[in-house]
Amino acid sequence: MRAAVITFPGSNCDRDLAVAMERCFDKPVARIWHQDTDLPPLDLIGIPGGFSFGDYLRCGAIAARSPVMREVARQAARGVAVLGICNGFQVLTEAGLLPGALLRNAGLGFVCRTVAMQVATASSPFTGSFAADARIALPVAHHDGNYQIDEDGLKRLEDEDRVAFRYLENPNGSMAGIAGVLSEQRNVLGMMPHPERAIEPLLGGSDGLPLFRSLMGALA
Repeated sequence: MRAAVITFPGSNCDRDLAVAMERCFDKPVARIWHQDTDLPPLDLIGIPGGFSFGDYLRCGAIAARSPVMREVARQAARGVAVLGICNGFQVLTEAGLLPGALLRNAGLGFVCRTVAMQVATASSPFTGSFAADARIALPVAHHDGNYQIDEDGLKRLEDEDRVAFRYLENPNGSMAGIAGVLSEQRNVLGMMPHPERAIEPLLGGSDGLPLFRSLMGALA
């Protein structure tokens, strides 16, 4: 498993994601600065949470135009897996690698707690180790996690089984309770909850561990 984590100015979950990957994959993870464009051969690219570029303009809007994202888009088109978590999800929508947009939470407040979720599909490299319709709990920490998409786009996501996770306790007003979505090729996942913060009981739970095991099984 050849994995890398991108760091932007303002990223604050990049180390968390890299540590989770290294523990689960038992291999070093490359750390990539946002201005780099010469990426090594990879099986997985992680785009972490945080506040890239201070969330100026819109969350993820500036990071989506960083030099490295052109290479991320090229690698995704070739089938490399890309995982965007929290701010990483925002970056992926701003970059056009995933449909929809992340808006201000419905309650206009920052939400930081563990939420109940359902695995909406087990048919992806990211969710194959989860039981179908499994109920899990993962932490969230965001101010702009309200996923919205037009009605035609939502129908397409539903018809193509591209909703990866749904909230059972919707913390932000996301349309149809969507917590994570897949790309058309199913090799790009964006999600607001943090699986890297739930890989062992010491962290408060291990419901995020199957996501990394899924990737290990699908990509190793």
